[in-house]
Amino acid sequence: MQSVGLPEGIRACLFDLDGVLTETASIHFEAWKRTFDSYLSEHTGDPGGYDPFTMQDYLRFVDGKPRHDGVRSFLASRSIVIPERPDFPASTEPTVQALGDKKNALVMQLMQSMGVAPFEGSERYLDAIQDTGLKAAVVSASANARAVLEAAGLLSRFEVIVDGMVAAQEGLLGKPFPDTFLYAARRLEVEPAQACVFEDALAGVQAARAGGFGYAVGVNRGNQAAELAEEGADVVVDDLADLLVSA
Repeated sequence: MQSVGLPEGIRACLFDLDGVLTETASIHFEAWKRTFDSYLSEHTGDPGGYDPFTMQDYLRFVDGKPRHDGVRSFLASRSIVIPERPDFPASTEPTVQALGDKKNALVMQLMQSMGVAPFEGSERYLDAIQDTGLKAAVVSASANARAVLEAAGLLSRFEVIVDGMVAAQEGLLGKPFPDTFLYAARRLEVEPAQACVFEDALAGVQAARAGGFGYAVGVNRGNQAAELAEEGADVVVDDLADLLVSA
């Protein structure tokens, strides 16, 4: 028998997707990098005259956030503001919507070419929580969460999926606001204090704390263990299987 490494009183597990359950964070980073580097090159008018998008930019400004919030956040870090949407359909001016759509198209292309795989330790952890009877949900900013879960063979594992599509339909603010996690908890019929959030993004840990959740597990996929702890993660692990202990 195995313990899942969570406090007494936890009845549900709310998992971020990219970087927690699946090895898709690298795909998202590559799509963001291609999108932003192309835009910055055009913006400066000099292919070599800009500071490229980096992994640190990804972790600080876009990881875990809704797509368009990520566009705004990163560009603001470079003191750049662009329109939200084109003023008319024929406009070719860069917009938040256009950059976000370009990034999403690249993600879909990269997933098809590279494939989607779950972390082995995450699969083991999902097996363990299923054995304990804990409820489970995925809470992701991605509009493609269902497609990713299906490709990774994980779709049937979750009672509730709250993704970018659901957030838009329900008018939920994205991470670092707690709205999507709170919505998932309501759907699972548990109080926030009875749920544990699993996140690799700083914005996700911030959302867990803002929502008053009972426990927060930081998943250190991006060499930011200290930052996850500083934002309020109760424990930080390199892999979800690290939480499993023999009873």
